[in-house]
Amino acid sequence: MFPIFLPIDYTPPSWHGRDVGDVMQAMYGESAPPIILMGHSMGGAICVHAANMFVLPSLIGVVVIDVVEGTALEALASMQSFLRSRPTTFKSIQHAIEWCVRSGQVRNVESARVSMPGQIINIETKQLATNELPLPVDSSAEEKLEFKHPNAIAEDAECGDAASSTGNDDPAIQPPASGPVNLRKYAWRIDLSKSEKYWEGWFSGLSQKFLDIHVPKLLLLAGIDNLDRALTVGQMQGKFQLQVLARCGHAVHEDRPHEVAEVLATYLIRNRFAQPTTDGQFLRHLPAC
Repeated sequence: MFPIFLPIDYTPPSWHGRDVGDVMQAMYGESAPPIILMGHSMGGAICVHAANMFVLPSLIGVVVIDVVEGTALEALASMQSFLRSRPTTFKSIQHAIEWCVRSGQVRNVESARVSMPGQIINIETKQLATNELPLPVDSSAEEKLEFKHPNAIAEDAECGDAASSTGNDDPAIQPPASGPVNLRKYAWRIDLSKSEKYWEGWFSGLSQKFLDIHVPKLLLLAGIDNLDRALTVGQMQGKFQLQVLARCGHAVHEDRPHEVAEVLATYLIRNRFAQPTTDGQFLRHLPAC
């Protein structure tokens, strides 16, 4: 069994659907193993489009994480405003991680430490921030990321000297005693605003295409209110498994990684895609809201 996790990108989902088929063809030819597609947000949309295009003859399951046609299309109207509200630069990787958690993009600090560096680049070297990992492990840095100083963050160049303006005394984020302070060291890796012309196409018709997939399906959501009408009816008709996790945001798999792992394990075992190696080692989640 070969699960595929699909990320975000610019181009239309149908292109990515063909890409998925082409990759598997190149890897396995006509002897592809059983495949389960798993995707979050737009990656979930790609899963649905790929499954509907029949580019994977050995597909046995589809898992979509927190993407629903109705709510996604409604959110597009405010997407540009959201992108403009984000800081354009960060003065350190630690500050980027802190912003990620403070803003609610990810609520799990450990996960943010892993995922945020891959979203930014060093302006000077043009290299991913991941090339500068691991971050220094010291008591002051760890204290910084526990947010003991709620007003100490300064992500953007427009903020000026953060330490002097906030009165913060944390040595982990103080500027050097002399010399210029570079408050524009890191920037976003991808300008998402440039993909606007594709946004509607990513999600239009997604609910019906999801329901039309003829393999066991799991829809994992951050809130029951995210269901649109088509999926509500389909769920009542038993056309897919629905699981809603509480106390998490859009990045469900990052906010509640252990619970998501348990839900996926339950899905695999329930549909006999896998067998547990030992009994009773994880909490089984019944399909529920």
